[in-house]
Amino acid sequence: MALSVILITKNESRNIAACLKSVAFADEWIVVDSQSGDGTAETARAMGAQVITTTDWPGFGKQKNRALDAAQGRWVLSLDADERVSPELAERIRQVVARDGPAAGYELSRISRFCGQWMRHGDWYPDRVTRLFRRGTARFTDDLVHERLEVQGRVERLPGDLLHDTMPSLDDALDKMNRYSGGRALDKVRAGKRGSLFAALTHGWWAFMRCYVFKRGFLDGRLGLVLAIYQAEGTYYRYLKMALLARQAGKSIEPI
Repeated sequence: MALSVILITKNESRNIAACLKSVAFADEWIVVDSQSGDGTAETARAMGAQVITTTDWPGFGKQKNRALDAAQGRWVLSLDADERVSPELAERIRQVVARDGPAAGYELSRISRFCGQWMRHGDWYPDRVTRLFRRGTARFTDDLVHERLEVQGRVERLPGDLLHDTMPSLDDALDKMNRYSGGRALDKVRAGKRGSLFAALTHGWWAFMRCYVFKRGFLDGRLGLVLAIYQAEGTYYRYLKMALLARQAGKSIEPI
């Protein structure tokens, strides 16, 4: 078996079919589902995927490692349910798998859609993510959110875009901000980091400047400004939640 595609899901019925169709060239598809109630698992099975249902939620990193442990291919492609492989990228992936070259992993360029618009500047593009790797050379970190793939060996870059159809509405974006800032704050506190109101304000300000000014987010028009504010807010709340979590844990922190 040459190529396995792995992904984790929770109520992704609006995305799962398009995601799997974009990687129809793979040899197997492993879906680890967190008890979806919207037909996600049934749709994935109908499209030929092996579906593994879990009853607990250990975090993104550990859940993805569960999917990885079930894969049998020489090469593994990790996707999120709201991602699609573009035709150009699909061809490049097929070439890598057929050639079976010496690289251990490959970095992809991800372009994301925010509230209906593809964002081509700012923090979101090119969003480099390592997703294609030789099985046995990589594992995901145990982070609750923003997990990383750690590859043992050389990592190269593939041409072509990974399409990330995320946050179709502002409500989706705000919901994700709340969940991810909380999870990331918990990861940081567990690692011994701490936050404060000052850190929240300064890091939030820098996130806005980096996204909107230094990475030219203004070239994406009005939604470029909205995204920069969104990035700043997410950073602000993450550091504020870190301070509150550390206080609850009895750690010494600066007053809020």
